[in-house]
Amino acid sequence: MSNQSFEDLKLNRQLLNAIEEAGYKKPTPIQERAIPLIGNGHDVLGIAQTGTGKTAAFVLPILMKVKYAQGTDPRALILAPTKELVLQIAEVVKQLATYTDLRMVVLYGGVGPKTQLEEVEKGTDILVATPGRFMELYLKGGIATKQIKTLVLDEADKMMDMGFMPQIRKILEVIPVKRQNLLFSATMPDKVLKLSEEFLEFPETVEVAPQATTIDTIDQEYYQVPNLKTKINFVEYLLKDDSLTRVIIFTRTKQTADNLFKYLDRKGLGPVRVLHSNKGQNTRINTMQLFKEGELRVLVTTDVSSRGIDVSEVSHVINYDVPTVYEDYVHRIGRTGRAEKTGTAITLANEAEQYHIQKIEKLIRQPIPLKKLPAEVTVEKTSFEERQEIARAIDHQKRKDNPDFKGAFHEKKVRKEPSPQKKFRKRKR
Repeated sequence: MSNQSFEDLKLNRQLLNAIEEAGYKKPTPIQERAIPLIGNGHDVLGIAQTGTGKTAAFVLPILMKVKYAQGTDPRALILAPTKELVLQIAEVVKQLATYTDLRMVVLYGGVGPKTQLEEVEKGTDILVATPGRFMELYLKGGIATKQIKTLVLDEADKMMDMGFMPQIRKILEVIPVKRQNLLFSATMPDKVLKLSEEFLEFPETVEVAPQATTIDTIDQEYYQVPNLKTKINFVEYLLKDDSLTRVIIFTRTKQTADNLFKYLDRKGLGPVRVLHSNKGQNTRINTMQLFKEGELRVLVTTDVSSRGIDVSEVSHVINYDVPTVYEDYVHRIGRTGRAEKTGTAITLANEAEQYHIQKIEKLIRQPIPLKKLPAEVTVEKTSFEERQEIARAIDHQKRKDNPDFKGAFHEKKVRKEPSPQKKFRKRKR
């Protein structure tokens, strides 16, 4: 571990005061390596998970560069894939720019564009936006782009997953060619690699952990749990333990999230709230605020929020369902063990989900320890429907790995001989 301080990174006094107030003690590895490179004007490709301090790694040098309020047009543009992420980045900008007069405007969809347009017109130095809303306001004539000298694409892998490539290409066409580009991504799939090649010029690569590794401060474990009813019993058993002080429970679907939330609320295991894409913007912001302030003990959510939650005190993450997009496992468990604090990630897997556990272990290049289900947890009988669903999923996995596999649900197209009566009717016709 390096002994470098923020003073060594040649940041100005206003920023150092804000850093101290925010409680940052010393730079994280990504901050230590990226801040000088960005400060010297290099294009940077940063491969870093959430929870490594990467937001401050690009925000601090941007604040140094933009320095003070000037004119009315934005000089830096930070793009992120979701509203939650945009708000999270904006919070870091606001916190670190406390002692400057810099102006920032946040742009995201889901609310009317009128207020956001008015904010931009008042004058801004930094824009933090989702690609869709940025383009929408640009096409309305609301954003002058001539002064943009720095462009950041954060969570590039998620942007690619969400199909933002066409919008990003359009944005690159409407902002000045002469600019500094910064691209941050937790993983480097081919799409991101391709994007970095067309978007970055002679970039410096900063990789703070091998691709898709999980942070050392997280204890990971998983349990074989046969069915949904037993999963609910297990979650209830876990939440009776007071050491689970601030918990995020991830589910694969909105319906499961809603059902689990109602159950935990009824059992008085909260305070608990649920968060997914069907919830209105204000509800989502309020829920996140309550969770951050420690007013909520449990947050039940889908993967839509796995990257938009930046709370340093999360004690446990529970994967109620195993994610089938394996990178999402890294993002989910990265909600705990943040800012050098320790955390625990518990995954519950039925028979079909064991398959995904193996794939995740391959991705993170380490085994997830299997623990024995505590004796106090009542193991329920698996219903016929759920048994069928699990068997179908296992069939699908086997067929995926071996296209010649003929499973239990394989449709056998056997040509039936017509009955004698049918033969007779045909002849009569």
